[in-house]
Amino acid sequence: MSWQRRINKALVRFTGFQVNRVGNQGTPTRSSAPAKAASASAKAKAKQTEAEIRPPVDPKADRLLTAPIFIMSPVRSGSTLLRSILNAHSDLHAPHELHVRRLRVEFGTSLAVKAMEALGHNQADLEHLLWDRVLHRELVRSGKRFIVDKTPANTFAYERIATCWPDARYIFLLRHPASIATSWYEASPDKRDREEAAADALRYMKATEKARSALSGLTVRYEDLSSEPERVTREICDFLGLAWEPGMLSYGEQTVIQKGLGDWRDKIRTGTVQPGRALPDPDSIPETLKPMCRTWGYLE
Repeated sequence: MSWQRRINKALVRFTGFQVNRVGNQGTPTRSSAPAKAASASAKAKAKQTEAEIRPPVDPKADRLLTAPIFIMSPVRSGSTLLRSILNAHSDLHAPHELHVRRLRVEFGTSLAVKAMEALGHNQADLEHLLWDRVLHRELVRSGKRFIVDKTPANTFAYERIATCWPDARYIFLLRHPASIATSWYEASPDKRDREEAAADALRYMKATEKARSALSGLTVRYEDLSSEPERVTREICDFLGLAWEPGMLSYGEQTVIQKGLGDWRDKIRTGTVQPGRALPDPDSIPETLKPMCRTWGYLE
């Protein structure tokens, strides 16, 4: 073996490259395989970013869920209370926040892209199939008829959710913006000051309002839910086409997730609907929140 061949062999082994004479470039070598694989992977990823968001082509085959229910609300707006109340209904399964829209599907190779295209699927289609299956499995295990998802971050993706489930139903949960901001600050005072809490909570409020303006559904106020729970829960049941059940007002012992997704230990709590905190004094409302207070009817 000549010294040139020994050097080339060492180069291929340690770097994946080899030296060829000019004029031999047209001959493919084994060392070009990693580069080709990387190129194919890059093309597959580029294809994913262009995936069209579209409704199911065949709803009966593509979706297992029927009329899922989404609570669209900002953070700290009473969505956990509403979730617990709805979960006490014999037909409704309302688990903890599921964040299914964060579940992603990726193609490992361009061949996988082509194979799925041959079946009529792009990346978004496959993600929708995954989301639907995860929620459907949770519903089947509960033994109930309808699933309720109350993840506040869903408000930022309401268009995608509405496209994924064209038959979805929506409950928009509002609360006084200043109360939301205060509660958001009190939840983690070490992470944000009051101004930062108000600004961050306002993002969720604006997203909720966009969803409420674009989608049909029932609007519920936390203050009404906590002060007149029977009236409000009857309205919700009428909207969902379900019979009202008294047990919704005293939702008993339920397994709920502890605060923070990093802690998956369950705890048991006994729940009854309690009145919420008093509305903030108008003079104490931060200026940044007053426009939303007016939009939602909390300020004239």
